[in-house]
Amino acid sequence: MESLKSDALEPSGAERAALPRAELRRRLLTVYGLPILTVALIVLFSLLLPDTFPTAGNMRAIFVVKSVVALLALAALPPMIAGRIDLTVGYGIVLWSIIAISLQVQYHWPWPLAVLAVLGLGGLFGLMNGMLVEIAQIDSFIATLGTGTIIYALAEWYTGGEQVVGTLPAAFTAINDGRLFGLVPFPALYVLVVALLLWLVTERMPLGRVLYAIGANRRAAELNGIAVRRHVILVFVASGVLTAFASVVLAAQLRIGATSLGLSYLLPALVGAFLGSTTIRPGRVNVWGTVVAELLLAVGISGIEQLGGAFFVSSLFNGVTLVVSIGLAGLAQRRRGGLIKAAPPAPAATGEDS
Repeated sequence: MESLKSDALEPSGAERAALPRAELRRRLLTVYGLPILTVALIVLFSLLLPDTFPTAGNMRAIFVVKSVVALLALAALPPMIAGRIDLTVGYGIVLWSIIAISLQVQYHWPWPLAVLAVLGLGGLFGLMNGMLVEIAQIDSFIATLGTGTIIYALAEWYTGGEQVVGTLPAAFTAINDGRLFGLVPFPALYVLVVALLLWLVTERMPLGRVLYAIGANRRAAELNGIAVRRHVILVFVASGVLTAFASVVLAAQLRIGATSLGLSYLLPALVGAFLGSTTIRPGRVNVWGTVVAELLLAVGISGIEQLGGAFFVSSLFNGVTLVVSIGLAGLAQRRRGGLIKAAPPAPAATGEDS
């Protein structure tokens, strides 16, 4: 059973050229509405809160603190493209961040070795999830909910409900604190690099087309000779490694390991991935749509909180946005399906054309 559907079909340039101008403008608004809304919110909050919103400190909070959520949203993308869902992006970050700190402060591992160990564990855990989904044939939602709950329990057992604290090497904390050319914070750079790599793979390489084909129709992909099982396991491994990397950034950012921290990242990450499927490439999960969606969420929550929103406004905003984004994604997918079915077939080639 597939947890999500993705549409691998895109209208051709000829189809776009044949659209009436009014319809073309409507389609462009659908594609770029979310980026436009994000810019509009930035302008609005800057006018309403000139002393607090358009400041370096607030921009740092948006681009640095929210980078972990953006990385988790990108980690959730590969399984979603292949028609699966990985809930362990929210559970894994708990245990992996604790291990990243514990290996250094309690077992005195060099920080590069601790980081490599965490990345390796993330990959192995992703491999286990992929095998449960493809070999044991457990629905991805159920499988990752179960394994995520297990590793969360392991994190609670390991810490005993207490925080893991200690002195971390400056080189490790620089993973979060560093800046490229003294301007671009490293966490924002990580998001950009990971997004660019995923975009290249999913939009510019055959592997991406294969994954979208699997997500659109597994049976058709199998009939076309695609090794579905191998590719699905691969996307879970990729998700596991990216989740582990986000955990390393979180550990360098917070400098403590605690089981109470990670689960708050699950919903915003999934909201960003779902909301991202309504923009840039409406009707399918995509990289830049996810990045824009996470920026919109960060800007919206920051502005609302500064306007005096209550402590629960973040959860409320994310929950409402998740429901709306899933509905909009389904609507965009159905509209695309209708447009594809309604499109006239291309004229057959004749002897006169040759």
